[in-house]
Amino acid sequence: MTKTKPNDLSVGDMAERAGVAVSTLHYYESEGLIESWRTPANHRRYDRKELRRVAIIRIAQTLGISLAEIREVLKGLPRDRPLRATDWEDASQLWAEVLDQRIELMKRLRNTLDHCIGCGCLSLDKCPLYNADDTLAQNGPGARRWTGSAKERAKAP
Repeated sequence: MTKTKPNDLSVGDMAERAGVAVSTLHYYESEGLIESWRTPANHRRYDRKELRRVAIIRIAQTLGISLAEIREVLKGLPRDRPLRATDWEDASQLWAEVLDQRIELMKRLRNTLDHCIGCGCLSLDKCPLYNADDTLAQNGPGARRWTGSAKERAKAP
């Protein structure tokens, strides 16, 4: 007979401790992001180590990282032993470039947006966002000045 271990949390305790709804835990589990086990009475239990995974998921989601990307990082973390700092360092490398790109985009948006607020587009010849005759269409769809590569942005008129 399997008994509850001292570090195990019921689904309600886990939800309260993690700051999420019980349904969120169920969803994360169905997506393979966290794991639980069942008691002989079929009660769901979580090892306390799953709290760290939920924290990483929530932070990553706040930063706009998709669940698919989160799953890839969590999949690389061992479950058969306690995590080491090197495990987290290796995992974080997968997001480093993506986060750096997002930081750059946010800085550019912040530095340009204040120019646009209240502008009224009275000086289109000086506007950093103006795309006369849709010349940036040749570089691809969307906001090319924001999402394109540095090379694409440099050749933009």
